Amino acid sequence: MNDLDMDFLLGAEDDDGRGGRRSRGSGKRGNGRRRRRRRNRGGLLAPLLAFLILAGIIGGGGYYGYRWANDALVPDDYTGKGTEEIVFEVKDGQIASDVAQELERQGVVASARAFTNAIGNAGKSDALQPGTYKVRKKMPAADVVKLLLDPKQQVLMKVRLAEGLRLSEIYTKLAEQTGLDRKKFEAAAKNVDNLDLPAYAKGKLEGYAFPATYDFPPKATAGDVLARMVQRFHQAAEKADLVGGAKSLGHTPHEIVTIASIIQAEAGRHEDMPKIARVIYNRLNREPPMTLSMDSTVMYAWKRFRTSATHAELEIKSPYNTYKNYGLPPGPITNPGDHAIEAALNPAKGSWLFFVATDPKSKVTEFATTDAEFQVLEAKLRRNGG
Repeated sequence: MNDLDMDFLLGAEDDDGRGGRRSRGSGKRGNGRRRRRRRNRGGLLAPLLAFLILAGIIGGGGYYGYRWANDALVPDDYTGKGTEEIVFEVKDGQIASDVAQELERQGVVASARAFTNAIGNAGKSDALQPGTYKVRKKMPAADVVKLLLDPKQQVLMKVRLAEGLRLSEIYTKLAEQTGLDRKKFEAAAKNVDNLDLPAYAKGKLEGYAFPATYDFPPKATAGDVLARMVQRFHQAAEKADLVGGAKSLGHTPHEIVTIASIIQAEAGRHEDMPKIARVIYNRLNREPPMTLSMDSTVMYAWKRFRTSATHAELEIKSPYNTYKNYGLPPGPITNPGDHAIEAALNPAKGSWLFFVATDPKSKVTEFATTDAEFQVLEAKLRRNGG
């Protein structure tokens, strides 16, 4: 580019201040103006160069800014079905962003942003439930959202406890099914403040560890498990109106639970429970007084598990020996279920004072009012090998 071209680009001016048209003066004056114009060009080139450099910087910044914005709008995410399976816990009180960060930390999702976007797009940001779930590492965020929103995907310990187990048996069953040490359940049972036992339980768990099928998270403690069982008892008691029903029968709720525990231990079939309940009430209310004479309470005193006591065993000195003591034992001897509680609150109508499981194989129980009838049933039991 020659001087004339540069002068045109830079808008060179005449000495009189008019631009665009050159003077025809002498060469000397022209040379002087040329020198001045060159000096002016030097002064204008610096801003021009600065502008070009700044434009380059802005241009480069725009590229990286675009990349940053693009990454924010389209965050890193995995494709495919994932790799190895792991157990992931959504903790109580965590919100979606907390869960997202933990998922990224454990390598389940490629980025926390991918998960929050996916759960936000599903309109379920507030729908996460505490629990433990099986997921895989390197999963697409949308697939992780589906797993964590499906209650069926929760990893749970399933515990099944039959009706009529003693607390000592329950500890063993719980240890087997949860993998926790039996001693932890024994210790947790003593920490009654954490169990929310009803006041009428008198601080004792026996009778109030409700038998049912439970699902527990893998990290549940022994205290969590027992507290859940007591909570389930509260539900059963409320459903049956235990407090109100006990009052109408002239008993405390604790006495009703004790009666239900005996019914549970003595009955072979649910349909026999209301009749067994009637036998217990008839004996308690009889004049002159009559002992309950239940072998199940004697076996509880001995910490044995047979259905009938020997003559020697009947001599044990214990408040649970209902052959020697009138009235009810001090507390429950088993942990009764719904049917036994219902029977204790709604005994059948009848005058029976005796019952005998005359056919142990079929669990048939027969009832008698007089001692003579009772002896007949006893003979029938012996014939059937009892």
